[in-house]
Amino acid sequence: MSPENSQITFILFSGAFLAALMGTFIIAMVILHRQRQAENRRRLELIQAEYERTLLNIENEIQQETLSNVGRELHDNIGQLLSLAKLNLNSSRAEKNQEGKELINQIIQEVRGLSKSLNLDWLESLSLDDFIRQQLQRIQTTGFCQTSFESDQSLAILEKDQKLVLVRVIQECLNNAIKHASPSSIRVWVSNFSLHIEDDGAGFDTSLPSKGSGMTNLKKRMETIGGTFSLTSSPGNGTTIKLTLAN
Repeated sequence: MSPENSQITFILFSGAFLAALMGTFIIAMVILHRQRQAENRRRLELIQAEYERTLLNIENEIQQETLSNVGRELHDNIGQLLSLAKLNLNSSRAEKNQEGKELINQIIQEVRGLSKSLNLDWLESLSLDDFIRQQLQRIQTTGFCQTSFESDQSLAILEKDQKLVLVRVIQECLNNAIKHASPSSIRVWVSNFSLHIEDDGAGFDTSLPSKGSGMTNLKKRMETIGGTFSLTSSPGNGTTIKLTLAN
């Protein structure tokens, strides 16, 4: 074989080798890309499943909290009104009978309100501000402590999932204040896409290890809707919680 033919053969073999190498590289990159896409899809599916599981748990907890509230209302409020209505209706005095009838009408309205609260559809028609007012009114009506609420309505428009999570987090924060802080007042205010819950109760040392996972769970739940949870407290100086959504 002449030198020229040998050179041509070498060039052809080299070109074929480089083409094969390039083809192998491209195929490997395509396979790797598809593997990464599949892995990303699996991660997204896991994240979505965890998100949906969190929302389902929150719905169940809200329903359980609602049932507890309904039970307390039936025992403490409706039961008392029924007893009073019975006494008035059994009276021989006309004005007492009239008072009894008015109490029956009040009881009917109270029961209708309770029946509506058993369905989570009320969340769609109730604004977050109105929900907070209801919760604080319930606390104050029991005589547990004084409450106050102010809002700039920056959280007036929320996605259903955002409202669902916020409702449950607010319920849990208020319950914690009632159970553990023994405050004389609870103040809630909404400002610049943040919700603040402040009590003047016992407070606690935040540097000490937490006895439970409550605060961690609240932080995770706020993170599921792109929000943040922060808490400041010290013994004897009450507790302030801040819930913030991205604006």
